Amino acid sequence: MAGDALVADSFASNVKGKTGLARILKASGYSIDGFKAAYKFEAAFRQVLWLNLVLFIVIVFMPFSIGIKMMLVVASFLSLIVELINTGIEASVDHTSTEQNPLAKIAKDVGSAAQFLALLLLFVLWLMALANLLF
Repeated sequence: MAGDALVADSFASNVKGKTGLARILKASGYSIDGFKAAYKFEAAFRQVLWLNLVLFIVIVFMPFSIGIKMMLVVASFLSLIVELINTGIEASVDHTSTEQNPLAKIAKDVGSAAQFLALLLLFVLWLMALANLLF
C-alpha cells in the first residue's frame, strides 16, 4: 500500500513537474492568471468583485459584532468563489462548442443558479445584520 502511494507521488511529480515550494509558487501564478482572466473577460465577475469590495469597506465601518462581520466576509468570499466556478463552467462549455446544446444550457444555467443562491445568501445575511442593528 505504501509503495502504491510512492509510485503515485512519483507519477504526479513527473507529470506535473514541480514539488514543494516550487509547486506552491507555480499554483499561485495560475491562480493570479485566473483572477486576471476572470476580471478581463467576465463582466459578472467584475460586478461581483466591486460589489464585494464596497461591502468589505462598509463592514469595516459598521458597528457589527465580530461574529456578524466574519459571517458577512465569508458570504462575500463565497459569492466570489461561486462566480469564479461559474465563469470556469461557461468557458469550458464555450470551448467545447458554441452551438446550442441542451446539456450546455443546463451546465450554464446551473452555474448561474448557484451564483444566484450565493448572492441571495449575501443579501439575506446583510438584511439580517442590518435588522440586528436596528431592532
